[in-house]
Amino acid sequence: MPVIRRARSTFQRFAESEASGGLALMASAAFGMIVANSALAGSYTALLHTKVAGLDVLHWINDGLMAVFFLLVGLEIKRELLAGELDSWPRRALPLVAALGGMIAPALIFLAINWRTPETWRGWAIPTATDIAFALGVLSLLGSRIPNSLKVFLTSIAIVDDLGAILIIAIFYASGLSIAGLGAAALATAALFSLNALGVMRLAPYLLLGVMLWAAMLFSGIHHTLAGVVLAMSIPLGPAGAENKSSSPLCRLEDGLGSWVAFLVLPVFGFANAGVPLAGTSLDALLAPLSLGIVAGLFFGKQIGIMIAVFAASRTGLARLPAGASWRAIWGVALLCGIGFTMSLFIGLLAFADAEREAMTKLAVLTGSLLSALAGAAVLMGSRRRSGPHRLSSSRR
Repeated sequence: MPVIRRARSTFQRFAESEASGGLALMASAAFGMIVANSALAGSYTALLHTKVAGLDVLHWINDGLMAVFFLLVGLEIKRELLAGELDSWPRRALPLVAALGGMIAPALIFLAINWRTPETWRGWAIPTATDIAFALGVLSLLGSRIPNSLKVFLTSIAIVDDLGAILIIAIFYASGLSIAGLGAAALATAALFSLNALGVMRLAPYLLLGVMLWAAMLFSGIHHTLAGVVLAMSIPLGPAGAENKSSSPLCRLEDGLGSWVAFLVLPVFGFANAGVPLAGTSLDALLAPLSLGIVAGLFFGKQIGIMIAVFAASRTGLARLPAGASWRAIWGVALLCGIGFTMSLFIGLLAFADAEREAMTKLAVLTGSLLSALAGAAVLMGSRRRSGPHRLSSSRR
């Protein structure tokens, strides 16, 4: 099936664009932090709270632009499940097990540290996320010394992780459910999947209904950015006999959105949300249960959960291991999965509304992500593609 083969061939280009987008995200986040702690801090805050059509700029970024990000995430997940690196259970097994371990352990560590402060329990999901763009951006800095199998492994974990984060947001961060809003959202969803069932290949009807779905979810109590995910799941990959990728609505939309999300949506989000004023910040703020739980969850929880899950899966024969990678290299990837950033910040915004906890969350996510990035890069730089008896050969299954 040509469209399937072509969809599979997009992985390398996808990884490259995600990596370069990750570098842009790093730069914009650093710029936001610098501006928020400079003489321009007042202008920075004023800009983010400027009203546009009744909502401030920050709300439009977090609730509007991020819906486009979730649309792209949904498209990537669907493509990978149907025609990519996750198109069969043997391929899905290791990323699925690793992602589950990498979500459960951080959540448990966060709850253990925050056990005596029930008011912070809503933040349990913050350290469970992985930022695929940021992580691949760090990986790209290491050059060709990293086996492609590890890049596929990291990307697959992050995609499963994104799916988990989407489910967490939908289930645990819905509030004030509206029957009318839910009904309208259900009708829009039914219409979208009816278009798919009827074999409609034009994107315009899907996008129009997607906007209507977003508006309905705005009043439903379910976070409206998830409209992008529902829209993505309804868009067809394309006919099995398609001769080129232009016949695939999903691939066309993914290609069209990729650069906009990588070089506009995510950098704008990073700039707007990473700007945490450090003046008056003390060590006590980072040692508070909320902050400590996030940092420890991202840095320790991710690597512990993923390594235990991968070890168990390999020893029980549940999953095949990445070809040409040492245990040290897999540990490096597990560390990079502790880069939460975009999704962690987003969940933090949903979990806490007060300014103090929001600032603590942002600082903790930045700290945990930075530690994970530095440690992961250091471990991977020291690893070798071949490490004698510890090498994980593709023949070992």
